[in-house]
Amino acid sequence: MSDVIYQAQAPLEFIPPSLNPLFLRAVHLLLPSWISWQTAITQIEADNLEVLVDLYRQFQAGKIRFLLAFRHPKTDDPFCLGYLFSQLVPKVARQGTALQLPIHAHFIYDRGIPLWAGSHVGWMASRLGATPIQRGKADWTGLRSARDLFANGKFPMAAAPEGATNGLSEIISPLEPGIAQLGFWCAEDLHKLGRSEQVLIVPVGIKYNYVAAPWEAIANLLSELEAASGLAVNLGKQGDSPTLELLYPRLLNLAEHLLFLMEQFYTRFYHQTLPDAKTVAEQTSDRNEVLATRLQALLNAALQISEEYFDLQPKGNLSDRCRRVEQAGWNYIFREEFKDIKALSPVEKALGDRVADEANSRMWHMRLVESFVAVSGNYIREKPTVERFAETTLILWKMIARIKGDKADQRPQLGKQRVNITIGEPISVSERYPTYKENRLGARQAVADLTNDLQQAMANLI
Repeated sequence: MSDVIYQAQAPLEFIPPSLNPLFLRAVHLLLPSWISWQTAITQIEADNLEVLVDLYRQFQAGKIRFLLAFRHPKTDDPFCLGYLFSQLVPKVARQGTALQLPIHAHFIYDRGIPLWAGSHVGWMASRLGATPIQRGKADWTGLRSARDLFANGKFPMAAAPEGATNGLSEIISPLEPGIAQLGFWCAEDLHKLGRSEQVLIVPVGIKYNYVAAPWEAIANLLSELEAASGLAVNLGKQGDSPTLELLYPRLLNLAEHLLFLMEQFYTRFYHQTLPDAKTVAEQTSDRNEVLATRLQALLNAALQISEEYFDLQPKGNLSDRCRRVEQAGWNYIFREEFKDIKALSPVEKALGDRVADEANSRMWHMRLVESFVAVSGNYIREKPTVERFAETTLILWKMIARIKGDKADQRPQLGKQRVNITIGEPISVSERYPTYKENRLGARQAVADLTNDLQQAMANLI
């Protein structure tokens, strides 16, 4: 959600999918040029494409329904999938499999995206046949739309089961169970209608790699972040080329300094109790482990600030808690009684705006946490690549941007990138449906098992 919503408003309206074939065709034609113009992506490739081509063949023959469950490290991911559908799949299909064009999918997207990206995004998503969902609550209108499209839509479905971007190509956030539930609902709907299609969920990996290691750009960004946080800018010795070995100590110093500043912020002004840095350091000499321990304590404290204001209990993992805070904030901002603002007195309107302003301020703490839900502290050390270093640096950039009030969705481009999309082996929902329909306990267990299996399948694609 945008950080500039300060007024109470009418409830968020559902944006119904309204597929426009001419608009879809125009998007497919213009997408390669748009990607080249607006992103750092220079090449998009896909592995196991023959699997996806065969799935579309079976879908168009009325034999299967399927959902593409894709990784979501960056906001560029939907554009990469659009390129997959419009360019890569038709190219492979022309080599021997006759498919009806266009190749496309009904995307499920977060209803909050048009709030920060612009209302035109909602208009475009609707014309592309996408359907919105409000995270963090039982959005029955959105769920009914997605359920209907899964069983009856012209195209397969596509959704990110992580629920949000985490900025890391090689770490998967905990998956939300909604994708598995949609799969079983689709199987149930087909069974009730006497239809024989098999229901599948297809894991899809998306990974970004730099064409050339952008160490110089990373060093410059580190210098900006050091200056912004009050550290002396470390330019290194004159003539030295930036390398991971030279930059990693700077990144650790920056992370430790930011943690120190934020710990002071939350203990002094929000009266949170956090572990003493020296005490944590005495328990281990590993700087990464110390950072990870302090970071988790800080994230928990920051999220509690939001939860206490909205009277929420801290249940589940960080992602689950963030979603509940987000929905609680939306309930304070987008209110039923504000459908007819003219019917409100000036005092009622002003009080509503004050509540919305305060809710937005409390959600700010959750947004900080949201950026770090997948950060482990050992990401770079486990596999010291330029991609992991850049992703971690950009997460710190996002944190500082949020603190400064800058637009955190417009990330710096450090260098040209290649994208690799990997199509995984389909997971049959239909084979699991007998267990799901046995009873309520069996249904819950079937959803949990399918979610866990999908998580593992997506991890195996990295």
